[in-house]
Amino acid sequence: MKQVCPCGGGDYENCCRPFHAGMRPAPTPETLMRSRYSAFVLQLWDYLIATHHPDYRRDLNSQILAAGPHPQWLALNIKESSMDGDSGKVHFIAWYKDGNTLDAIEEISDFVREQGLWFYTQGQHRNAALPGRNSPCICGSGKKFKQCCGR
Repeated sequence: MKQVCPCGGGDYENCCRPFHAGMRPAPTPETLMRSRYSAFVLQLWDYLIATHHPDYRRDLNSQILAAGPHPQWLALNIKESSMDGDSGKVHFIAWYKDGNTLDAIEEISDFVREQGLWFYTQGQHRNAALPGRNSPCICGSGKKFKQCCGR
């Protein structure tokens, strides 16, 4: 049975696992963003540090990430992505539950490519609009929000 990739891009073995396993580098900023989201879901802290540009990490390390808190990640929605030479941007919303509370991280993330590898640098946060009760569910189930993740 195939494991669904947390980023929503298909089965994990053919989606984000090759990046997590170091079999090949992410070819675009969007692909790196998807693999980083999946790494958060799967708690692959070393991958997150390795793909975060060292000039922007400050004191962040695997131990700090492992310490949590760790919300229940629900879905990743890519709103827009772009590349211009060795720089790129990805606008995304990452939905999660913290206890019984639904929330989201909405960010326009900046990426840079150095020596053929893409790195996350920093992002500009936005306030994510929560879905209405009758909106399609954020997880892509096809159900109304109130009948799915909104419970």
